Amino acid sequence: MSAYDELKINAYQCNMELPRRGVVLYSFGNVSALDDSRGVVAIKPSGVAYEKLQPEDMVVVDLDGQVVEGRLKPSSDTRTHLVLYRHFPRIRGVAHTHSPYAVAWAQAARPIPLLGTTHADQTHSDIPCTDFLSAENIQADYEEETGRQIVRTFAHLSPQEVEMVLVAGHGPFTWGASPEQAVYHAVMLEELAKIAWLTLQINPQAERLPADLIQKHYQRKHGPHATYGQSGSLSK
Repeated sequence: MSAYDELKINAYQCNMELPRRGVVLYSFGNVSALDDSRGVVAIKPSGVAYEKLQPEDMVVVDLDGQVVEGRLKPSSDTRTHLVLYRHFPRIRGVAHTHSPYAVAWAQAARPIPLLGTTHADQTHSDIPCTDFLSAENIQADYEEETGRQIVRTFAHLSPQEVEMVLVAGHGPFTWGASPEQAVYHAVMLEELAKIAWLTLQINPQAERLPADLIQKHYQRKHGPHATYGQSGSLSK
């Protein structure tokens, strides 16, 4: 038994949700889970296909990227995850996929516009897309710089209100207050990317959802007096 078994099982279960939800193929994706009380992260090992993945394969690293426990190499995206944990202090899980619609928007280097209420139920903002990394940053610590590029993109955005991003030319990263939420946001981001693409195929001039509708849908699910779901008093 290991002191990190519970964390590794949590990370494993969240990783396995990605292929179940159809947002990864083979080994293309990863989820990490943070234990902030011990300052460690469990993450998928690099290059291991999901059908072969086991809970004991999860690699535990500290917030500097040093392996604490594990017989395999951690994901090549580990340093990107760690930058997000260090700079977005309220998050406890990060997910990365190569889901096709989200990747298509990332390759086009375009944010996903807020066109409808399905999007507004998740966030009141367009899904941002980073700038491309400079040649200097690519040649430096590429994964670390990818994380820093995400952080720069959020200079004027709240990572608690917008829990997803596209990295230009690369793909999506999502996060949340738990690794389960990070996975949920990865699945929803792919759906939003698909819906936006379909909308613009039907009407290339489709306009942003009116502000009052954005706020109505966002606030009823995320605001201080949220009415969505089964919590709170019943309304007539």
